[in-house]
Amino acid sequence: MQCYENVVNYLSCGMLLAGLLHLINHRKAQAAYGRHMKLSSPARMVPARLAWFLQEMPALLMPLLLIQLSHQYSSMGRALLLKTFCLHYFQRTFVYSVLTRGQPLPLTVMAPASFFCSLNGFLQGHYLLHCAKFDEEWSTGYRYIFGLLVFYTGMVINMHSDYILRNLRKPKEIVYRIPAGGLFEYVSGANYFGELVEWFGYAIATWSLPAFSIAIFSLCFIGPRAFYHHRFYKEHFKEYPTFRKALIPFLF
Repeated sequence: MQCYENVVNYLSCGMLLAGLLHLINHRKAQAAYGRHMKLSSPARMVPARLAWFLQEMPALLMPLLLIQLSHQYSSMGRALLLKTFCLHYFQRTFVYSVLTRGQPLPLTVMAPASFFCSLNGFLQGHYLLHCAKFDEEWSTGYRYIFGLLVFYTGMVINMHSDYILRNLRKPKEIVYRIPAGGLFEYVSGANYFGELVEWFGYAIATWSLPAFSIAIFSLCFIGPRAFYHHRFYKEHFKEYPTFRKALIPFLF
């Protein structure tokens, strides 16, 4: 399959623009799911486990389908795709969605998220398989090695933080408590911090516009959400540690 360079560039720039627009539009309120959802919301709800499974699955399926349907592709790109992007969404689809104890998600949140994951899966998969140009020494270069190290570090932080959050409540219990342990000792959004570290590690390892576009989009999307979580804890728990930051340890 040939490289559709213009499509890659348009989708990458569109993702960057979407991230900036989301950042602007959600300065005063967050997307209405989880703790930020109004109790009187009339939206049609989808059970949390099913919702997360359905919205994350397209990002995993799309690259795998591209691999199966392509007769020629970059072996280095394929390796990077499977080691990073697909690994992340395998965990989100088959581990996180099965174990989550979160609240049901509005269909109006799940459907756009699923569409975005489909586009992102195509973008990252098509670029790495058919557009990226890796030389024979790429796998021994500092960007590749450092990027993968950052990615896997972020993944461990994200999974450990999800484990802590999941165990704050019993099955079918809807209650919010102060998380403790791991990076939650330093930031309110340790799970978000871990995911951001993942995506920036992925961007470093692939050194591409599509990868940096998803990293910037994630920063614009879940960064503000971490700040709203931080404000939520401070408003609802008088004993909340004042030294904790919202997203980045020791910074902000």
